Amino acid sequence: MKTIRKKFGKRVRELRRAKSLSQEELAFRAGVHRTYLGGIERGERNPALENIEAIAKALGVSLSDLFQFDKIQPNN
Repeated sequence: MKTIRKKFGKRVRELRRAKSLSQEELAFRAGVHRTYLGGIERGERNPALENIEAIAKALGVSLSDLFQFDKIQPNN
């Protein structure tokens, strides 16, 4: 079973790609470092609530949308 960090990271990556954003662009919009965002997407980082909110805003989605793991596409 995947950890919550892996599921969250996969969901962030999926939403970022759906918006055609690079990691660098999303990181800039969210006000976080690009390597930090990469760590989140790989499930290596445990982001603070403030950063989760910033990522949601930068993606133009609600907080609950970030946690819709059942919507993750198998190959993303």
